[in-house]
Amino acid sequence: MTDAARDLASFLTASPSPYHAVAEAVRRLSAAGFTEQREDEPWADGPGGRYLVRDGTILAWWQPASGPGAPLRIFAAHTDSPGFKVKPNPDVGVAGWRQVGVEVYGGALWNSWLDRDLGLAGRLALYDGRVVPVRVDRPLLRIPQLAIHLDRGVNQGLTLDPQRHLLPIWGLGDPDGGDLVEFLAVRVGEDPEDVAAHDLFTYDLTPPATLGRDDELLAAPRLDNLASVHAGISALLTAVERDPGTVPVFVGFDHEEIGSASATGAAGPLLETVLTRLAGGFDARHAVFARSRCLSVDVTHAAHPNHLDKHDPDHLSVPNRGPSLKVNAVQRYATDAPGAAAWKRTCRTADVPNQVFVSKNTVPCGSTVGPIMATRLGIRTVDVGIPVLSMHSARELCGVHDPGLLARAGVEFLTDAG
Repeated sequence: MTDAARDLASFLTASPSPYHAVAEAVRRLSAAGFTEQREDEPWADGPGGRYLVRDGTILAWWQPASGPGAPLRIFAAHTDSPGFKVKPNPDVGVAGWRQVGVEVYGGALWNSWLDRDLGLAGRLALYDGRVVPVRVDRPLLRIPQLAIHLDRGVNQGLTLDPQRHLLPIWGLGDPDGGDLVEFLAVRVGEDPEDVAAHDLFTYDLTPPATLGRDDELLAAPRLDNLASVHAGISALLTAVERDPGTVPVFVGFDHEEIGSASATGAAGPLLETVLTRLAGGFDARHAVFARSRCLSVDVTHAAHPNHLDKHDPDHLSVPNRGPSLKVNAVQRYATDAPGAAAWKRTCRTADVPNQVFVSKNTVPCGSTVGPIMATRLGIRTVDVGIPVLSMHSARELCGVHDPGLLARAGVEFLTDAG
């Protein structure tokens, strides 16, 4: 495994929920000398590294000694991944089984979560205003499949009802005696009566691992999109060592997988507020934004060898051949020709191979935070990402070299003042 892939594996293991991903990013930024900028405190104008956290979203930037006016270079990703979120009243069950009520979060591949050992991670919100992180990193839940003897046609077509068929089991007995919240509160040393609400997600407990004859692939959960978050943090920490003539910014948004329309999502005002401050205020920001660029970084589809008919034959993305530029004629990706040229210049300077991904005309693509940021900010935005197989599965697959290549290109993007 490459050093970058090994470090990515550590980041993924530390980040079973958006809140844990943010905490791990803060740990790395703090170790590098970055300090927190709280939203409810005066803005720190002096030079140096800063980070700002709101729930599952994190922004980090390097403020130059020269003050406002330098062009902004923004590396944007997202911290959330598809899966299952625990319902407010979680304790359910039938026929002597204790189960947990969950909602589908994002466009998860439901079948990939069946018969896996699952943990729980997220946060508990207490009546006194405190928010306490929680993580159960042992087998706790399982979504059991129906035996083939009871569904002889399952291999000709699996149909799952998310209300009935995707409820995890977590024990035996009366559901009223399950009390998931009590179990979690005791685990983190809190009185269950003090817990007012929670944000909890299931996660696959299988650790990241290399795969293949030559260990050239990385199998892991949440590559979409923590692979990009990891690359962005790594790129920022390297970029600031160069004392660039830019203001390098990283943002990891929550809620991308469910549309970004939230206070902490890309459609919210948080990034715009911070960038306006960094540009020198509302009156100054137009000129600064005009010289700025955004890199929207989210994984893309690797060419699937068993389903090549789903891909454009002239725009195949293959692992370990570098990140892919993502292009779409109707702006599901925000890339245009000048932005593509800037990205290719970045890769050439960084000596990073790159590819181009375009969806097949009969297979519409998804979207990213890129078009949302471009619309909200008016800053030229380019969409890129490393190729992965099994996107939105509980466990995805990428090349071991691509995380490092993406981070290396990210450094050049953040420091390119041209």
